[in-house]
Amino acid sequence: MIKKGICLLAIACLFSCSSSKNTASKPLYEVLNYNNDGGANIRFYEILTEPNEIKMLMSDKTLKHKIKSEDMEKSNFIILNMGELPEGNYTVEITKVEETATNIILHVKETKPKRLNPNPDGVFVYPYSVVKINSKKPIVIQ
Repeated sequence: MIKKGICLLAIACLFSCSSSKNTASKPLYEVLNYNNDGGANIRFYEILTEPNEIKMLMSDKTLKHKIKSEDMEKSNFIILNMGELPEGNYTVEITKVEETATNIILHVKETKPKRLNPNPDGVFVYPYSVVKINSKKPIVIQ
């Protein structure tokens, strides 16, 4: 009788202490890098989906620790480049990301600083941002 009780107690303990996997979900998007200078001199938004394009990002010194090799199969990346602009604090930000059954809709907002005397020094900046989308669905930028 005591042996049965101990066996039942041990079995109950094993089932109640079973390991459970933590399935915390990743956010739909992550801003990997934003810089007010260092982008290209033309305005463009580029969606990177192919492994060879993503490998190019992995070779960048500021991004190489933020992108893993498995991201090539699970994620898309976007480069948001504002082009050549007069010196100032310009931003390109994601205001909202929506996931539908067929695609990812990315809402982007560009802001420009208010200044009274536009570019008195003739200095230009090239703001850009790199965003990781944790999905392989097609991306629509609005």
